Amino acid sequence: MTSPRSSESPADGAERRVRKVVTDRSGGVSEGPYGSFNLGDHVGDDPTAVAANRTRLAGLLGLPEDRMVYMEQVHSPTVTEVTQELLDGLAGGPVPVTDALVTTLRGTALVVLTADCVPVLLSDEDAGVVAAVHAGRLGARNGILARTLDEMERLGAVPARVHVLFGAAIAGTDYEIPESMARDVEERLPGSRTRTSTGTTGLDLRAGLLRQLMERGVTMIDADPRSTLAEESLFSYRRDGTTGRQAAVVWMP
Repeated sequence: MTSPRSSESPADGAERRVRKVVTDRSGGVSEGPYGSFNLGDHVGDDPTAVAANRTRLAGLLGLPEDRMVYMEQVHSPTVTEVTQELLDGLAGGPVPVTDALVTTLRGTALVVLTADCVPVLLSDEDAGVVAAVHAGRLGARNGILARTLDEMERLGAVPARVHVLFGAAIAGTDYEIPESMARDVEERLPGSRTRTSTGTTGLDLRAGLLRQLMERGVTMIDADPRSTLAEESLFSYRRDGTTGRQAAVVWMP
């Protein structure tokens, strides 16, 4: 099976204080349009297959399944702090109605699922704060990333120390939308309006989010440049309609 990719490459023997990994669609047990490493339990896949894939992901990361925290993503601007009390009440289910998670708990993985939207993983190692963000068009427009930074700062993070990893997402050259929609997003997320490869109006959410981060003083930013629509090894809702979800995960060992 294909192992999740990691954003960190420390020297031998160096301790990783934060881990960030992303998955692709290979190496799981799901079949058909969900083939094969689908981690989304809300897309019509066989629940048994999804559960097996999630068990496999936890095993690859060396974490207990009950410390893998998923979200009920609804394209909202809602940010939720994952506390031990919250974990105790979830009983293995997702955090309800939220699109970003923040925590100071160690050994607790925050998971964002995507198939075109932008997964954003953030960390301040010194403060001991990590976050995972689901930034779709509506969430990005309505400030989900800025609100996540606000919550991280409340917990002690400093923007200049925050490292960010953008996972693969649909590229602006592939993301055609109506002019009125692009103009609306551009007003709220400057830098996101663009042109597609065919010359039509497009949206580059990663570009707008990058600008937003830098305006907040966040400059340590890495990005997976792949477009989910163009890359067959990744799930893409816009390309396939019925499809699975890949994961981006952040945690403090």
